[in-house]
Amino acid sequence: MVPCPRAEDGRESITIIGDGTADGVRSILTELRQKLIALGMMSEQRGTVEIVLAEALNNIIEHAYAPQEPGPLQLHADLKPDWLEIELRDRGRPFPGLGLPHPILPDSSGPVRTLPEGGFGWYLIHNLTDRVSYHRVADENHLYLGFMINRS
Repeated sequence: MVPCPRAEDGRESITIIGDGTADGVRSILTELRQKLIALGMMSEQRGTVEIVLAEALNNIIEHAYAPQEPGPLQLHADLKPDWLEIELRDRGRPFPGLGLPHPILPDSSGPVRTLPEGGFGWYLIHNLTDRVSYHRVADENHLYLGFMINRS
């Protein structure tokens, strides 16, 4: 684990490096959860952060890296007294059109047996974050996720 240095402004920084596999995602989420608990983030807010990160990280391994070999994942978080900023980096394929997918819910008006199994991730990400943005820098994707928070 990388220690969480505290800056003069009360900001804490976390960096976690893993690989673009299901096990890598689980390891990143577990390590971040432990650090956020230690830093006093409330359980409900941690749960929201974990849902968003699970969606985003799984999208990276499914869409940015697949079907090529899994690549590296990096999570960097800055935790301030009332704000959590997370940056995810990967070296996979860029988002189509170099922009974020639209947060549109799939059609769920039909019978239960015809409901889609997926397609809800970007809707959840957009609706559970207070800020989301994406940039492609050189050969690397940078996804930024921001959350307003309270600490216990």
